[in-house]
Amino acid sequence: MRRLRTDLEATKAALARKQVPADEVERAAALDAESRQLANQADALRAQVKALSRQVGEAMRAGDAEQAERARQESKRLGEVLAGAEEEARAIQAQLHDALLRLPNLPAPEVPDGASAADNVVVRTVGYEPGRYGPHQRVPHWEIGAELGILDLQRGAKLSGSMFPLFQGGGATLCRALCQLALDRNRDAFTEVRPPSLVRSPALEASGQLPKFADDAYHVERDDLWAVPTAEVPLTSMHAGEILAEEELPIKVMAYTPCYRREAGAAGRDTRGLLRVHEFDKVEILAVCKREQAAALHEELLSRAAGSIEALGLPYRVVEICTGDLGQSQARQFDIEVYAPGCDMWLEVSSVSWFSDYQARRASIRYKPEAGGPTQICDTLNGSALAVPRVWAALVETYRQADGSVELPASLHPYFSGRRYIRGQ
Repeated sequence: MRRLRTDLEATKAALARKQVPADEVERAAALDAESRQLANQADALRAQVKALSRQVGEAMRAGDAEQAERARQESKRLGEVLAGAEEEARAIQAQLHDALLRLPNLPAPEVPDGASAADNVVVRTVGYEPGRYGPHQRVPHWEIGAELGILDLQRGAKLSGSMFPLFQGGGATLCRALCQLALDRNRDAFTEVRPPSLVRSPALEASGQLPKFADDAYHVERDDLWAVPTAEVPLTSMHAGEILAEEELPIKVMAYTPCYRREAGAAGRDTRGLLRVHEFDKVEILAVCKREQAAALHEELLSRAAGSIEALGLPYRVVEICTGDLGQSQARQFDIEVYAPGCDMWLEVSSVSWFSDYQARRASIRYKPEAGGPTQICDTLNGSALAVPRVWAALVETYRQADGSVELPASLHPYFSGRRYIRGQ
């Protein structure tokens, strides 16, 4: 709100980099001005009503019943005007609150400009050799899964509808193994948390999913709870409304959760196999910190997410997201994409984001400086340490052997009781 009041043009210019129309920003500023004007009018009316109440008392003490009645009637009239003004102020305040929730975060100055995903910048590519893949690796994972009996999309659809996969045998073990690998690789620095899978609306508002992306979330209306689209949501709000001690920062946590997404805005796009699903398993890593700690933490989270992909021996690339493709809450974001030879596609498997103070401000997560002075808003960052479906897909395609089996990378052997291959059920 302070930015809109004191630096409106700069805020409009920054949000224009995210393709936000100027009139959306101006509308929020206008609603704020109207809200303050109504608040001032209400304050003036309250003062008049209070003064008239004093006049009634004074007139009664003076024995002037006629004057007391005139003051009483005027006080009643102004009270009705005040009630109307307060109701109007509440309506405008609600509109302002909604407008502010829908405004995205300002992009960091370092973010490359662009209009869409086509303008994202490939920072580096690791391990990709186009000529290394044989014909047996050019088979899509949904065919491999059906052939080996480890992925059953038909039975998943029978149970829950399309885009709800069913894994079995080695395919189910692979899901669990990938999550455990990510947890084990990050437990040296991140405290494991198992949050609830259903959260209240304020948690989604804090992380930026509500109200803008309500159609992409699963809502349990009877209880007014939401199925988490990512562990980012409950982890971000763990410390909502709290004032942390500066020495506690950074707080670094991780969580395995199932994730639920309607993908309402993705109808018809990449819906084969595991490329886009409604439910999937993921390990999230997240940090709450001071502003001066954020850049180093962003690098650390990106390194850790890439490290899990490297441990699996999968070719990948790091992509910096341009302003036109940057999400609602992100100030800066890097994606990790793995190459899937059967699909012949680069698949986004991790987003590592810095949110500046956008989420923490919404959740009211603050810290008390050791040196004293006013409390400060924290920064938040998060990343997908490992999201199962697309990594699963790229892995079974990359490691498919000529006999149809899937060789497991050495990093997964401990989770398969030493087995080195997934073979047919």
